[in-house]
Amino acid sequence: MVMAQELSNQKETTFLGRCNFRGKERVFGIKTKDRRQHTYVIGKTGTGKTTLLENMVLQDIHAGRGLGIIDPHGEFVERVLEQIPSNRIGDVVYFNPVDTEYPIGFNVLEVSDPKYKHLVVSDLLGIFTKIWANVWSARMEYILQNCILALIDTPGTTLLGIPRLLVDKTYREIIVAQVKDPVVRSFWIHEFGTWRDQFRDEAIVPIQNKVGQFLNTNFIRNIVGQPKSTLNIPDVINHGKILLVNVSKGRVGEDNSQLLGAMIITKIQLATMERVRILEEDRQDFYLYVDEFQNFATDSFASILSEARKYRLNLIIAHQYIGQLVTDVSTKVRDSVFGNVGTVVTFRIGAADAEFLEKEFTPEFMPEDLINLPNHQVYIKIMVDGVTSRPFSSSTLPPLKYEKELGIKEQVILASRTRYARPHSEVEEEITQWGQSGFGGGGRANSATQFNAICANCGKNTTVPFQPDGRRPVYCTACLKLIEDGKLIPLPERMPQVGRARFGTSLGELGIEFPRESFSGRASGRQYISHTSGASDALPRTPSFGEVRHIQGIGAGGQDKVRDRGRPRKSFARDVPKNQLKPRMRESSAPISLSTLKPRPIIREKEKSQPPSLRPSIDLEGLRKELAGVLGVRPAETGKKPSSVETQDTPRVVEKKQNDSDSGIHKKRAVQPGERISL
Repeated sequence: MVMAQELSNQKETTFLGRCNFRGKERVFGIKTKDRRQHTYVIGKTGTGKTTLLENMVLQDIHAGRGLGIIDPHGEFVERVLEQIPSNRIGDVVYFNPVDTEYPIGFNVLEVSDPKYKHLVVSDLLGIFTKIWANVWSARMEYILQNCILALIDTPGTTLLGIPRLLVDKTYREIIVAQVKDPVVRSFWIHEFGTWRDQFRDEAIVPIQNKVGQFLNTNFIRNIVGQPKSTLNIPDVINHGKILLVNVSKGRVGEDNSQLLGAMIITKIQLATMERVRILEEDRQDFYLYVDEFQNFATDSFASILSEARKYRLNLIIAHQYIGQLVTDVSTKVRDSVFGNVGTVVTFRIGAADAEFLEKEFTPEFMPEDLINLPNHQVYIKIMVDGVTSRPFSSSTLPPLKYEKELGIKEQVILASRTRYARPHSEVEEEITQWGQSGFGGGGRANSATQFNAICANCGKNTTVPFQPDGRRPVYCTACLKLIEDGKLIPLPERMPQVGRARFGTSLGELGIEFPRESFSGRASGRQYISHTSGASDALPRTPSFGEVRHIQGIGAGGQDKVRDRGRPRKSFARDVPKNQLKPRMRESSAPISLSTLKPRPIIREKEKSQPPSLRPSIDLEGLRKELAGVLGVRPAETGKKPSSVETQDTPRVVEKKQNDSDSGIHKKRAVQPGERISL
């Protein structure tokens, strides 16, 4: 058995297995500089892949190297925790989402350098596209992209802001006000803000559903809802620390496992790209182990394989079969793997994969050899001083046994909690505060700046994180709590601007005028009564505000009755003759413009262009005689005034000849005022 202590003396070599060379069994490994070309491991389940990775990890830990493990099963990380040496307890960051008592803060929207924000957006959209491929659409991607871009421009926002940005208008106004990108601002103001409610709801429901499922999980929300990340990825990489990520599918769920793992890989990629500021010879090697990496392999992962080498990010990736790297629309990840990795280790694989890998191992090995490999036996192509060796066969090393310390696992977890986690009570209180007000805790928008304001309900002085505009009501914390509990009715969101009330002002002073003829009972069809005299014909002037009794269209709701303030109500029926009393017309609820009360002079089209002297005169006397002859009455004498009994409203008795088949009988009937008579 190869003892682990014997291998620890070789600091620059990581041992992989044993092979038979010229009749002797020898242990072989790979140098540090050759590992920068990445390592690819493939094989069926149970063939020994995880054991190989575990041996490599333990050698890196005891050699003092920095590394990270993304484990979708959890067992790999648990075994490594038990073998951490005491001198490296302080270097371990244990990221365990199901540790609900002490969640680690991880804000994927926190970007130190704004020039990398487009990478965050691209990687997140790639993750969402991969996981939600069955419901993904172009419109969904378009809206979600603008959500992430808007939130990234606002310091302190988190993924919790995505659903709220879509439905909370006040929160959206605050976020959009801080967006620097004019294209993103234009989307939220001129496009999203103009959508109809039904169309908007149909567009955002898929995002609310999928993102909501991720954020509604309590322990996930406590991790991604913290505005300040306690997990400092650049510090882990640049100082050679140990990052252990336990995203077990059985504990956190498959989708949540993929999302968290892919987000952490994205942050690692950004942290390595920021090492461009460090001289290449001063960059420490960081080894990233990704088991079942097809769960986290997006198109952006291909760029890590292509560019990570220069930043000293060395990948060791493992999975079961090549089909996991191919999607319906892309083979980018598969092509990037076989186009960039320097060391290829294959355990027993299937027939389809054997045909694909045949060109990598021929002529030494045929597809039948790859299919029939026993467990813990591999065919390998290894980098040696920058050159790929010819394929050869070997067996992997058994699990390396290092000296274990009693209770080391609990010590590592406690130390990691102390340095990188927060009590869940603090985190939940912070998120609750943000959920109630929208400012503070996860997702607050520029909460460092506070403005003085007065509560619209109780009148107390308070502070708010936005500039009050004088129109929108502002509440203190206590009143806001009452509104959320349903104990206080909030004021309208936009309070109307109202002027000072004016009472006792005449209509003339208000700019409302009526022609004298519009107040005659004949023209208007209504009876106007003077307040002072009580006579029906005592309105030769513009009525005052208090004198008008029945003017249609004045007052709210079409009310046509206005009374003097402070005066006793009088009965005017006694002062008006009964024959002049008219029933009040039915009130109309539709408002009428006062300008329509003024009659306009009738001008015929033919008379518009003629001077008054050339216009034809009207023979009124001839028309009168002709009408009298048709009606069978004598024409009235010129200048004769009607008697006091015969008024304009008195019916006239007219003889009208009835066409009767039996006899021509003249019948008399009364013609009412205003009645039309066919000639």
